[in-house]
Amino acid sequence: MNTNPLRLFAEISLDAAIANLNELKKLVRPAKTGIMCVIKANGYGHDDCTLCKVLEENGVHYFAVSNIDEAVKLREGGCEGEILILGYTHPLYTEKLIKYNIIQTVTGLSHASALSEQAAGGEIRVHIKIDTGMGRLGVKLYDFEKAKDEVLAITKLLGIKAEGIFTHLAAADSEDPDDLDFTAAQTECFFFLADECEREGVKFTHKHCFNSAGGLIHYDPRSTLVRFGIALYGLKPDVNLKLPVKLTPVLSLRSHVAQVKTLYKGETVSYGRTFTAKHEMKIAVVTVGYADGYPRSLSSFGNSPNGYMLICGKKARILGRVCMDQTVVDVTDIPEAEVGSLVTLIGSDGEHTITADDLAVMADTIGYEIVCGIGLRVPRLIYKGGELIKIVDYYN
Repeated sequence: MNTNPLRLFAEISLDAAIANLNELKKLVRPAKTGIMCVIKANGYGHDDCTLCKVLEENGVHYFAVSNIDEAVKLREGGCEGEILILGYTHPLYTEKLIKYNIIQTVTGLSHASALSEQAAGGEIRVHIKIDTGMGRLGVKLYDFEKAKDEVLAITKLLGIKAEGIFTHLAAADSEDPDDLDFTAAQTECFFFLADECEREGVKFTHKHCFNSAGGLIHYDPRSTLVRFGIALYGLKPDVNLKLPVKLTPVLSLRSHVAQVKTLYKGETVSYGRTFTAKHEMKIAVVTVGYADGYPRSLSSFGNSPNGYMLICGKKARILGRVCMDQTVVDVTDIPEAEVGSLVTLIGSDGEHTITADDLAVMADTIGYEIVCGIGLRVPRLIYKGGELIKIVDYYN
């Protein structure tokens, strides 16, 4: 009898996270460059507060998040390091930025001015974002002199302490010659702007441009920080990228078989009746669906399988459409499958392994989306030293 009452759960290995951190440290010159761990989106689905604590214990001092709510959650959860908000924050949150000692990205002079107006005698720590080709947030580096003047104007605003300047690389995970040239151009243009501003008397504590892919294959000691995100979790920025270090997936995702039954020839499965049995089969219902973050695109297309799970160390292909809460799989060739059998969605079972990157290939997406999409109704079981140390249940 299955004694695990959880319908679905993620296992988080802190040992793997620490091992990845130590591998990533090999890629940078510590006297020149610090590591900033990106733990936005609930630590890419791995539980941000748990990761922050263990990373701080292992020497990390810099963290990055997406928004003010994530930053405050980390601070109230005990994070003592520096926290940079990478996205836009409305000026009405200025008081929180100051209260919680959070570093805010400013997207341009108008944003910085609005923050300055709300500072009320306080001081807001900021990093200035430069758009060198990503086409998203930041001071657009198209007209160089205009961009430089805008940056200099930001640094002179009352209540604004411009501690850093940074950019984001658009194609650092690509080995295409054009993309390599583009990445090099982004990097050089960024540092030229930063250096020119410093010649005008501005002193930046940090000048940084590298994400995971940048740090893995384009590292330059001029960057005072490398913002390691997806690599920290043991996944690739691009599934085809050859890594210079050994990274280990931090997360596994597992469920259970809720029912086993016979599907007779001619019977159909799931919504839309997209799968029809050509012969008698043994099927299992697994307690996972797209509301948990398991991609609906893993559904079989007609009678052609697209995704699979692991049960009893064997592959069980998905039949029909993935539903909101449940998915049907073929266990005809897995006679030992029964109610309560453990099902591996991400992770290893026997001789087989499914990584989040593997699942992403099946679902025609990227590993980032797979792990970030794991819902809050999925408890995180935290392991360290091979032992379960706590369960993070967002509903209790």
